[in-house]
Amino acid sequence: MLRIWGRVYNPDGTWTWQAVETTPDGNNDNVYITNLIQVLKLNLNESPFYATYGIPAYDSVVTQVFPDYYVTLTQNKFSGYFASLIVNKVTDPTPTYNIRLTTNAGAVVTTQIPV
Repeated sequence: MLRIWGRVYNPDGTWTWQAVETTPDGNNDNVYITNLIQVLKLNLNESPFYATYGIPAYDSVVTQVFPDYYVTLTQNKFSGYFASLIVNKVTDPTPTYNIRLTTNAGAVVTTQIPV
């Protein structure tokens, strides 16, 4: 069983940590989706456990240069957990990426992640 903690935005403007776990039937798709989004929002070398996870987001905002190389590395790390995973850059002045993935259960998830 896998467990990861993800933040959920509340209507009152606060954030709450919520556990995301393996479902009773053994499906880990939600755990991996939460992990992927957190890694894309993680700054490079910010994690004390996974030094290769994250992207240079602060540098990207300052220089307005998209961190495509690091996003591609992240996509490659997580592609084995899904039937399909595509991360595309959005033509926006801030580093933003579209994520489209197909879980192993067949669900299609599409979201936009500002990094």
